[in-house]
Amino acid sequence: MLRLNPGGMYAIGVHLDPAVTTFVVLDLVGAVVQHSRIRTPGGNDPAAVISTMATEIEHLVAESGVDTTRIAGLGLAAPGPIDLDNGTVVDPPLLPGWDRVELRDALAKATGYSVLVDKDVTSAAVAETWAGGPSGSGSFIFMYMGTGIGCGIVLNDEVVRGTSGNAGEIGHIVVDPDGPVCDCGLRGCVKSSAIPQVLVAEAVAAGILDGSGKRTSGAEVQQSFSQLCDLADAGDAKALAIIDKSAVLVARAVSVVTNTLDVERVVFGGPFWSRIADRYLEKVRRWWTPTVRPA
Repeated sequence: MLRLNPGGMYAIGVHLDPAVTTFVVLDLVGAVVQHSRIRTPGGNDPAAVISTMATEIEHLVAESGVDTTRIAGLGLAAPGPIDLDNGTVVDPPLLPGWDRVELRDALAKATGYSVLVDKDVTSAAVAETWAGGPSGSGSFIFMYMGTGIGCGIVLNDEVVRGTSGNAGEIGHIVVDPDGPVCDCGLRGCVKSSAIPQVLVAEAVAAGILDGSGKRTSGAEVQQSFSQLCDLADAGDAKALAIIDKSAVLVARAVSVVTNTLDVERVVFGGPFWSRIADRYLEKVRRWWTPTVRPA
């Protein structure tokens, strides 16, 4: 019997979220050899973030003990929208200052590796098809719960990217017609009603989180959102109400997408998912029976 030699080649994976950036070294069969995670640097300077990423990659590879000549390249999952053909990040709403950043070429220059860039939710869907077992086959959507909310789409075992590589942008699905005004001009979109930054603002307005500070960076939002989840876990009624309401809104978005695409299942994941999974699943199951993968 022939089989792949796991140590024959390796690859580096990077996931850029506005709150946290994750790095892995993988062997040829996809097993994690080395792993690290850092807060995504704040500010509006993409060059500084890319430099930090390159430094962390260098340290990670050194700690892994992998021969750099055996590293085939680097794959980076970035927030959308992106220019897939050119490996460019196109003004992601939660990364100020990142309009038309040529991320693929900049990271390749900083690291010396060949780099591929794909959208984060699409990358999550690809990973699910490779490593998700039965939940990664057939037709499904991967609901990405991070600093933003989006979905990766797989239909009949084929990942759907769309004509521009940006399929899965669900931020402007209306889930609360009487909700806050969105920057698109509509009311109650997912983006203006259900993402962690909005929930943190609601908690501040309710007086259960400290109102000092603007919480403009993804890392600051993540920290405050974690505090909100801690309050909900401790039984704080106001915190529970905020989390439960957001779960209903996300469930409405899930219902729209699943009814439109006629998929078999929903898979939830992403860096923020573990904190809200239990509360969300109580609400989402009333709309849809999901499959859950670890964040």
